[in-house]
Order: sequence, then structure tokens, then C-alpha cells
Amino acid sequence: DMIDVMFHGGNIALLGILPSEAAVDWNKIVFNGLTLRGIYGRKMFETWYKMQVMVQSGLDISSVITHLFNYADFEKGFELMKSGNSGKIILNWES
Repeated sequence: DMIDVMFHGGNIALLGILPSEAAVDWNKIVFNGLTLRGIYGRKMFETWYKMQVMVQSGLDISSVITHLFNYADFEKGFELMKSGNSGKIILNWES
């Protein structure tokens, strides 16, 4: 759906891991001149600082967070993430 509503020459940020059965119509990406970006290196830190400022300014991100696990249950979180049935998963490091 996202690719269908993008402007020509638009940028798409890929965050997280897509389910293995996710299909991509590469013709739409190529012929619309779309740019796909994952999280990597210094760009990751640049966006981290921008997001930190937005959250500190009052941006409500609660609707993005779908699951909370204790850090010891990280494997459950990864399995859920790989299933494609989650948004942001948070690992709680407090006991």
C-alpha cells in the first residue's frame, strides 16, 4: 500500500524486519524513482537524535508500541517481530 501512494522520487525508510512472505513490486519502485533506506551507520544516529528531540517535545508514540517484554524474553519478541504481527517491540531491562 505504501508504494502505491508514494510521490515520484519519494523516499521510504524501512524500519524493522519484514515478514518473509512480504511481496514487493520492483517495477513500481524502479519506474517511480523511489529510494529505499534501511537503518545503518551514521544515519541511524542522526535520526535517533532528531527523534529524541521530537519525543522530548511531546510527540506521542504510544500507538506505535504494540508489545512490551522483559529482556529475558527477547526471543519471544524476535519471533513476534519476524511474524509481521507487531509494531515496535520494547524490551524492559528492569526486573
